Amino acid sequence: MPDALLAVLLPSIAAGVVAVLATVAVERLGGTRGGILSSIPTTIVPAALGIWGDGTDPEGFRRAMHFVPVGILLNAGYLLLWRVVPGRLGMIVHRHLLAWTVIVALGAWLAAATSVAALERMAAPSAGQARVAGFAAALAGLALAIAANRVRHPAPAGSRRVGVPVLLARGAAAAAAIGCALLLARAGLPVASGIASVFPAIFTTVMVATWIAQGPRVPTGAVGPMMLGTLSVTAYALLAAWLFPLIPAGWAAAACWVAATGCVSVPAYAWLSARATSGSTPATPR
Repeated sequence: MPDALLAVLLPSIAAGVVAVLATVAVERLGGTRGGILSSIPTTIVPAALGIWGDGTDPEGFRRAMHFVPVGILLNAGYLLLWRVVPGRLGMIVHRHLLAWTVIVALGAWLAAATSVAALERMAAPSAGQARVAGFAAALAGLALAIAANRVRHPAPAGSRRVGVPVLLARGAAAAAAIGCALLLARAGLPVASGIASVFPAIFTTVMVATWIAQGPRVPTGAVGPMMLGTLSVTAYALLAAWLFPLIPAGWAAAACWVAATGCVSVPAYAWLSARATSGSTPATPR
């Protein structure tokens, strides 16, 4: 098998496996714990390794990683739509509510991501400007995530087993997203590949599959925790932009994962767990 094909295929398969494990975590552990665990840095790891290993120059790699937080901010908006859209559409659409929710939420993400990629191509920001954009997006994402978790929403665990075909479909969706990201990097579009690497494939498969298998309360209850947990991916990307050009890629990837998980995922989990045991009243589902 050609090395170029392996460079795309192996990270894509790894991302697919992660997608399956992430959605099972939400179903088995509930929206709060599962939401945090499903959003730790996962698909960004093979994507970053693939973009770096493909020979992207250090500045191009840094720009790609600095635009990942922008994609994560888009993902936060995408997840928030899953909390808002069903209630609004439910008053208008009486059939196929899940399908309409997917169309609206995913359509909004694609429109926003396409606009960001097009603006980047036209503006051609410098490395310093890309860094500023990345940190600004990180701060905006933090503010949005805290606001989304200000009121606790019901986040029960699922009670039904999910079949193997559904699990495989989830993995295939995530694998396809990472494969596209790596192909964009090979085509000389590192920033577009950075945004594509955080395409909400896992979030979409989590929402759709758990809605179908468990009902809408399981996935919508995970929205706030996932928005908070996914900030660890932002932290990973910002650290990777600095660390990958300095030390061997394997060590850099491991260090970024440990730091992002320890500094973002663990505190987020502790905060949400403390709130859950504090006796605060969850919001009434609509």
